[in-house]
Amino acid sequence: MQESETIEFKKSLAELSEGLNSVAAILNKHGGGELWFGIRNDGRPVGMDVSETTLRKVSQAIAAHIEPKIYPEVSTVLLDGKSCIRVSFTGSQKPYYAHGRAYMRVADEDRQLSAKEIESIILRKNRSTRGWDAEPIQDDSFKPDTAKLRAFVRKAGLTWTNSQGALENLGLFVDGRHLNAAWVFFAKHPALTLRCAVFATSSTSTIIDQHDFTGDILTLIEEAEKYVLKNIRIGMRLEGLVRVDVPEIDREAFREAIINAFCHRDYRDPDEVRIAIFPDRVEVRNPGTLMEGVSLKTLKTAKVSRRRNPLIADLLRRIHLIEAWGRGIPLILEKAPNVRFSQVAGIFITEFPRPLAVENTESGQLAGAPVEAPVEAPVDLTETEQRILSALKKQTLGSKELLTLLGYGQKTGNFKAAMDKLFALKLIEYTIPEKPNSRLQKYRLNPKGLALLH
Repeated sequence: MQESETIEFKKSLAELSEGLNSVAAILNKHGGGELWFGIRNDGRPVGMDVSETTLRKVSQAIAAHIEPKIYPEVSTVLLDGKSCIRVSFTGSQKPYYAHGRAYMRVADEDRQLSAKEIESIILRKNRSTRGWDAEPIQDDSFKPDTAKLRAFVRKAGLTWTNSQGALENLGLFVDGRHLNAAWVFFAKHPALTLRCAVFATSSTSTIIDQHDFTGDILTLIEEAEKYVLKNIRIGMRLEGLVRVDVPEIDREAFREAIINAFCHRDYRDPDEVRIAIFPDRVEVRNPGTLMEGVSLKTLKTAKVSRRRNPLIADLLRRIHLIEAWGRGIPLILEKAPNVRFSQVAGIFITEFPRPLAVENTESGQLAGAPVEAPVEAPVDLTETEQRILSALKKQTLGSKELLTLLGYGQKTGNFKAAMDKLFALKLIEYTIPEKPNSRLQKYRLNPKGLALLH
């Protein structure tokens, strides 16, 4: 027998105080172990005089100096014919203190913990026992937005009584306190922030467009989906006589990733959910890494789901945004098999590679799907580009008129990039081509643009 991270030897009760430090250290690291008296550090038994009084002294010292309380088994054991004391102990109420100080076992030594390390242990303990979403809101003046609450109750198929009754039925009002999950769903004023950006290259050095959204969790899920659709290529195919839009990334897959980001993010982290769109990929980022016991490897293979925010997950389940059986990741993998997951600096990232712009082919197909446009027509248009074409189909428009229709207050990088691309593809043209900068300048579809929309 030798010392380890769960076993500590002391020669005699003269080292009882140091032995208690070891008990706290082992409890904080492993949740249980053994402390022996009458054995040297090298594992050689030397024995000691053991009586009921001796055993009681050890028990009383533990009761007096270890917090929270533990109830160890203290017994006499003969080793090589010599009497030794064995203290077997377990505990799950971390952090444990000995003489008012907390320790952590490192190899066979006991290292005193700093205040920050103790705080970290407490946070981990709280996270494992009760999610952030089930904690009371710190702002006692919180009042839910009745319209939001009514709409949710109706969508969930529940019966409306009043705000208080609805919150109680949803498990969001407990012991006279509103819980955090109520805040992210039903706050009157914007509760959360979503950050979105489009980048010119595969790095974040040059931003083409960025937008911050604020609102409740359901609003931001919808805004995130719209932003992605607005800034990725949308192909077209015919299903019978109906034209169907085909995003370059499966819509169900990236919507599920967005929902997962808000459902499973770490709300104790002040960072936000972010959508980052690059020429070669789209990333959905959320603060908070995978739950304990789940790795990037098992994420793709295991059929087990763990929930960081059970209340939030239950509310999303009630309105059918997620399933109770954790189908989120399997659905993403099914719809987008080339998806990649990673964790960097406390951030979980779901990355969807973007297919390269598909060359126009003789069959006029995008990813194997027939398209309505002629062979020479482009099919890799963003939502913004398609909206510009649709607006110009009806009439010639100037820059200000286009910006108003698109909902922009001024020319953004996204708008400029869309116009440049449409000119490069020869889908639009100037009404006064000889004076590009004329104040009377407007834009119209050329024959190629008209052919695309017919």
